[in-house]
Amino acid sequence: MPQQRVKLKLKSSARKPLIIVGAIILVIIIILSFYFNRIGELKNLGYNEEAAKNIIFKFKYSYVMDIGENKTLNAAFESVDYKEDNLDNYAKIDYEEGEHLITNINKLLNKGYSVDEVNLIISKGDDESVSDFAKRDKVKYIEEFLSVDYAKLENLDRYVAYKEKENDDAETTVLYVNMDFDKEDYVDPLVIDEFDDYVLVNKHRQLSSEYVPDDLVTIDEEYVKADGEIEIERNVAKAFYDMAEAASKEGLELMVSSGYRSYKDQEEIVNTYLGLYGQNYVDNYVAKPGFSEHQTAMSLDIASKSVDTFVNSDEYAWMMDNAYKYGFILRYPRSKEDITGYKCEAWHYRYVGKKIAKYIKENNITYDEYYVMFLDN
Repeated sequence: MPQQRVKLKLKSSARKPLIIVGAIILVIIIILSFYFNRIGELKNLGYNEEAAKNIIFKFKYSYVMDIGENKTLNAAFESVDYKEDNLDNYAKIDYEEGEHLITNINKLLNKGYSVDEVNLIISKGDDESVSDFAKRDKVKYIEEFLSVDYAKLENLDRYVAYKEKENDDAETTVLYVNMDFDKEDYVDPLVIDEFDDYVLVNKHRQLSSEYVPDDLVTIDEEYVKADGEIEIERNVAKAFYDMAEAASKEGLELMVSSGYRSYKDQEEIVNTYLGLYGQNYVDNYVAKPGFSEHQTAMSLDIASKSVDTFVNSDEYAWMMDNAYKYGFILRYPRSKEDITGYKCEAWHYRYVGKKIAKYIKENNITYDEYYVMFLDN
């Protein structure tokens, strides 16, 4: 007798739990798919994973998608200092690198600064200076001074004090304070140790005895109007040769009477002139050790081969019209003695490159001014 197959059927009461479990799993899969899809969309916009997760958990996905990429929002959503009340403000504030960016934004907004003022504050200082500023009571004059392109947050109190004393306009005040005109010459200077092609040296910025140029070369003997060898930075030497060749085509002979001077050389020079002419002469015409541009190896004292007094030579007139074409500027012009802090030196030329030299020439400014305006970050 053939065996009968027995069909097993689950009772309806047993099937219900399986259906429920299956439904739950399906929902979880859908939710996870939805979640990871949105994470991916946010990451594609430029938000990192931590920020993307918090955006979703805080139910701000639609808000952020409408805003689009925003580095400050990214920093806010990944920060433990995120505040819901400041969300719209975060989106309007330009991002600046800093460990305490969101903390500082919160503090500044809480003190009553506007979004525009916060943008100025964080754009004009590093993380440390902004953090220090955020601890202070609300101050005035934010927009007056910090709206100047090259203003520095750390100098704000000095701007206020200088303006009250001198009554200059805001832009002039910022320029002069950044050049340390509110400080005494040679007092508490910024000391520089590492070689930099664009380094600024004046009575407030000193090169240390450790400052030595990277690539010194000796000027060809045919161009030397002095005893002994003259060294200079390689690119400066090349630019001088190009300039001298151009001048020679007009029957002029440019020479070099001085180039690189070490810190030790400067000490010897100061002592010599001090003994010969006294302190007043040294203060006006001789840089103290570490305060001479010659230590940068980017400066040359130019001479004429046939005329001893350079300012009376045809070579001088040619240099005044053409030096900038080869990247050189007259470092201490007669009309700018109040800016440079030195009497005019018709022979002293600084190599800054063609682009900068052209700007300085066309705008009739000094390297001190250019440096503060464009290079002093």
